[in-house]
Amino acid sequence: MSRAALLVLADGRFPAGGHAHSGGAEAAVTAGRITSAASLEDFCRGRLHTVGLVAGALAAAAVLGVDPTELDAAADARTPAPALRASARRLGRQLLRAARATWPSAELEALAGAFPKGAHQPVVLGIAARTAGLGPEDAAYCAAYESVSGPASATVRLLSLDPFDATGVLARLAPELDRVADAAVGAARRALDEGVDALPASSGPLLEIGAQWHAAWPARLFAS
Repeated sequence: MSRAALLVLADGRFPAGGHAHSGGAEAAVTAGRITSAASLEDFCRGRLHTVGLVAGALAAAAVLGVDPTELDAAADARTPAPALRASARRLGRQLLRAARATWPSAELEALAGAFPKGAHQPVVLGIAARTAGLGPEDAAYCAAYESVSGPASATVRLLSLDPFDATGVLARLAPELDRVADAAVGAARRALDEGVDALPASSGPLLEIGAQWHAAWPARLFAS
């Protein structure tokens, strides 16, 4: 197992399309729910324990060998907003394209053939992580970190927030990220025996509502 592969996969410069998405931060800034580093931290904490936990468990389960078709259906069921489902599949397509170029494998090719319109991003992340020689813990950490790093980076642009303050938010959330990743892996291991219903289904209704509102805007800085 190469830990360096985890750095490549989690790097914001990896061409997986995440830079074009704010993780709901653009809608939250416009609605006045993010106005400072303190409110950004609250927003990211909420995402971590909902979006991050669910994505981490899906990604870890994919690494462990749970059927990606079942995982994709589980991801759909846990994503009520059509705008977020579409965004997850766009990100999945882009991540798969990047992963196929970086770690060519028959498994990634099969995934591309099985999901011509794109699988949910966490499912692709898990398969990509396994192809890169990584384990379920690595995939869970990557998914959980992405759930907060994207909004933090986007808020720097949206609010002209000091990058040092945004990075401080991520640092303060690190202990919680550890706990979320551990919980995600535990749920993924249970899913091996109990099926995908054992995976978490935590939700953030304001994120869902905000995504639908944001998708209807005639002009926006981020895709989601």
